[in-house]
Amino acid sequence: MKPIKLLSGFLTVGFWTLASRILGFLREILITAYIGPGPLMDAFVAAFRLPNMFRRFFAEGAFNAAFVPMFAKRLESGDDPQGFAQEAFNLLAITVLLLVGLGMVFMPALVWATAGGFVGDARFDLAVGYGQIVFPYILFMSLAALFSGVLNATGRFAAAAAAPVLLNIFACAAMVAGAVLGGEVISWLVWTIPVAGVAQLALVWIAAGRAGIRLRPGLPRWTPQMKNLVRVALPAALAMGVTQINLVVGQQVASDIENAVSWLFVADRLYQLPLGVVGIAIGIVLLPDLSRRLRAGDDAGARDAFSRAGEFSLLLTLPSTAAFLAVPVVLVSVLYERGATGAEDVAAIALAVAIYGAGLPAFVLQKVLQPLFFAREDTRSPFRYALVAMVINAVLAFGLKPYVGWIAPAIAATIAGWAMVACLWLGARRMGEVARFDQRFYDRSLRILIASAIMGAVLFGVVQQFGWLFYLPSWRYLALLGLIVLGAAVYFGVGQISGAVRLGDLRRAVRRGKPPTR
Repeated sequence: MKPIKLLSGFLTVGFWTLASRILGFLREILITAYIGPGPLMDAFVAAFRLPNMFRRFFAEGAFNAAFVPMFAKRLESGDDPQGFAQEAFNLLAITVLLLVGLGMVFMPALVWATAGGFVGDARFDLAVGYGQIVFPYILFMSLAALFSGVLNATGRFAAAAAAPVLLNIFACAAMVAGAVLGGEVISWLVWTIPVAGVAQLALVWIAAGRAGIRLRPGLPRWTPQMKNLVRVALPAALAMGVTQINLVVGQQVASDIENAVSWLFVADRLYQLPLGVVGIAIGIVLLPDLSRRLRAGDDAGARDAFSRAGEFSLLLTLPSTAAFLAVPVVLVSVLYERGATGAEDVAAIALAVAIYGAGLPAFVLQKVLQPLFFAREDTRSPFRYALVAMVINAVLAFGLKPYVGWIAPAIAATIAGWAMVACLWLGARRMGEVARFDQRFYDRSLRILIASAIMGAVLFGVVQQFGWLFYLPSWRYLALLGLIVLGAAVYFGVGQISGAVRLGDLRRAVRRGKPPTR
């Protein structure tokens, strides 16, 4: 992929991910308004986190890291990519189907292991019941991840990136319907999740068929190819799922504090917007591109793609971090303070948002650095680094709780995120120049940092002077929109003057770049 086409791929995935995250915002807004922090929301968060956690292992983790490079190589060489994908599909389907069965039976144990503080109150039984309903979602999403990997390897990013939008559309529609019809909103939401999973799987299954890869259910075979896939995928799954594991540890720490699980969940969803748009787009587009370049011996091209991905990640991540640190209360209040969510909830969520925001660049840089290893089918190194990060997270989350209370998990996750980046950075040095950012990356990064800091200072000053506008029912939404527009104008204006942002590059990518095809 040429740099402009690579950037176009980022933008294609980023667009659909942005759409999904915006609808995800709407979903969380409806959850906080109709349900609100409390026992019902705590139970739902604990239940929904279970399939999400396993999805990271069996879907985005294992198959984006292990399946995509192997499938891409066979696609390039014509070495029966259809057969390889079919074998992987069969093995994954039976594995996850067994997992779903076990999870349904042992759901009380899963809830106890991930939210032990619920034991002894109503939240435990609620979480078990909700969990048994939503857990099958992992089957549909894991299979959808395989089809998404096929589409990404062939350069068709749109359908795979658009699939997550369906979950949020279904969830939002269900909650509104429940509220209008007078039913229990939480019940409508819970039962809709597996239905949305079926829709997501159908979308990418059909798209893969149109791309020439037609897969059908069949009996699994333990072939040398599948043995190698599993060997690579197992450590990759843990390495890619470290963030989810850290969130579960945080949930366990906070589960005995009223409303804390809900507060951390809402804060996590807010910083997931830039993480999803930038980090996921980079991981999806960069990994197959690096795999192809390394296979072709194009070290210079691989280094350029790696450096531009890092540059693009900071371009959108650092201003988001500046906003989360400068005006978290305003953001949380306008987005979530209504219905069942009050001022006390806003203050707590805003604190967590600011702390998570400090770790946002680390979470995104992980998505840039990990493909260096996965493209070489080296998943053991990220696995070891993930273990280090998990230990740091657990020690800090439990160790800090007596001193800072429920916010300890957020602090621990942020520090562990930066520790993971340090491990990946140092571990990649043995790969030589191809795994090192070029000088342009460092020059642009410094300018991006300065532009972000100036933007954050402007936003902070505006809120200090005109903060009352954000609490007027008839003006608060326009005030937030104006603040966002002002921040964007300041950031891109300073960035264009300083050379941090080249708007011409983005315009050319949108105008001329197209996702590559076979």
